[in-house]
Amino acid sequence: MAVRLRLKRMGKKKQPTYRIVAIDSRAARDGKYIENLGTYDPRQEPAKVQLVEARALYWLDQGAQPSDTVYGLLQRKGVLLRRHLKGLGAEDAKVQEEMQKWEMMQADKLKRREAVKAQRKVKAKATTTTPEPAAIEPVAAEPVQTEAGQEPATS
Repeated sequence: MAVRLRLKRMGKKKQPTYRIVAIDSRAARDGKYIENLGTYDPRQEPAKVQLVEARALYWLDQGAQPSDTVYGLLQRKGVLLRRHLKGLGAEDAKVQEEMQKWEMMQADKLKRREAVKAQRKVKAKATTTTPEPAAIEPVAAEPVQTEAGQEPATS
């Protein structure tokens, strides 16, 4: 039996939420699944992902193939990095150390994204609010000086 890790749609119309499930690859799209591994809510900012990492690792070790979306979610949660490190034969202490480094890098990445968003908001606000034009005072017309009594040419 070939197993896939994929999303199963839940929620209301125009308000999607998903279950991350292990499912037989021959099952229908909305068919019966083997195990519920977590949930994914894309409507929140940032998207909320709850995942039972131990079970996801178990199914990956059993040969389950994640869909493209689930693969991205597993990457974002660090499950694939943990699996890679264990596959290289790293000890648990080394894996924990690397995961802590990865979490710090993810926190820095999030801070940079927030800073960029703040800068974009400031730029957008600056371009949409134009300064009020200063009141222009009419300039009095000065007489045109010409050579020795000649009148200016008029057209």
